[in-house]
Amino acid sequence: MTAQPLGAGAGFGWALGRDIRLGLRSIAEILVVLGFFFVVATLFPIGVGPDPRVLSRIGAGIIWVCATLACLLSLARMFAADYADGTLEQMLFSAAPFEAIVAGKVAAHWITTGCPLLLCAPLVGLQFGLGAGEIGVLLLSLVLGTPVLSLIGAIMAGLTLGLRGGGALLALLLLYKVTAAGEPALSVPPFTVIVALWVVPLLRVIDDGLTETLPMPVGRTPFASAPPSMLSATVPPK
Repeated sequence: MTAQPLGAGAGFGWALGRDIRLGLRSIAEILVVLGFFFVVATLFPIGVGPDPRVLSRIGAGIIWVCATLACLLSLARMFAADYADGTLEQMLFSAAPFEAIVAGKVAAHWITTGCPLLLCAPLVGLQFGLGAGEIGVLLLSLVLGTPVLSLIGAIMAGLTLGLRGGGALLALLLLYKVTAAGEPALSVPPFTVIVALWVVPLLRVIDDGLTETLPMPVGRTPFASAPPSMLSATVPPK
């Protein structure tokens, strides 16, 4: 009997609800992201001085930099846990379109990371002396920009998935992509494409070689760390 394929909407909704529930269970990680956002935004005025005119002029840019850095803290775990216990492979072979599942995971990442940053941005804006109109424009730019950070970060997280030290490479790729988008001179040559085509496959070959040379302990196969009941509960029904 062949499984009936699920629609894209069903796969998207399942992945969205699942990752939101998992994110709310680990509320400490969300608090770490917000704490980092506040701490970095508070340290900037110490470095540039207490001049209100200077702070109001650079406040929006500083908040954007802090939001980008805060998003980096949570991007590495977008696929890492599902990859470690084999759930990601089950998603790949499930009846729902894998593209819809990934889109749901990206949307859940934005809801659990980008939305809290949006709520905290006005408070940080007041710290820099921004007016109501400036804070409104800042919030609009964050509403439009933070989903793009999650989308680009998902691509980079997929490229570095399973690599040793992949978090550092993920930060390098995302920061370069974000800065190159606003500076055309940095986009030639396309550094991100060069890294994706050469560095990432090279690191995967090295990582696979290390994995083959090191003996794998019994019970540490990709699916061994998660019981069958957990896998069946975390994968959409066929």
